[in-house]
Amino acid sequence: MKFLHTMIRVLDLEKTISFFEQTLGLVVNRRAEHPEGKFTLVFLSTGEPDAPEIELTYNWDQKEPYTVGRNFGHLAFQTENIYETCDRIMKFGYQIHRPPRDGRMAFIRTPDLISIELLQKGKALEPKEPWLSMKNYGEW
Repeated sequence: MKFLHTMIRVLDLEKTISFFEQTLGLVVNRRAEHPEGKFTLVFLSTGEPDAPEIELTYNWDQKEPYTVGRNFGHLAFQTENIYETCDRIMKFGYQIHRPPRDGRMAFIRTPDLISIELLQKGKALEPKEPWLSMKNYGEW
């Protein structure tokens, strides 16, 4: 058995694609328009051969936000330097919901409120400011 993808439904497709490209450096692998069903599918990944994907599903007629269920959990990504990654994310105007105070783990959210966990590759980095004194923001 092979893990293929995780699907999330989105209200603003281009904004969400931009989020994943900017914050995580993901790339669009393919895009499929389905006029008969009035939806678009976009698949993103790290670009590595055979990498699992995130499938963004955009239903053309959906106007109201999707409900957010805690039962989904989160997507998780490993990063070479969690502090640099979080700093870059903040420069794009996104909130760090759970800062990497421990030098190991942080959480952010997509424009559609999907929770994303960022994990430091290898050992945790030495805790340092401004991360050490940052407070949690909202839910993560």
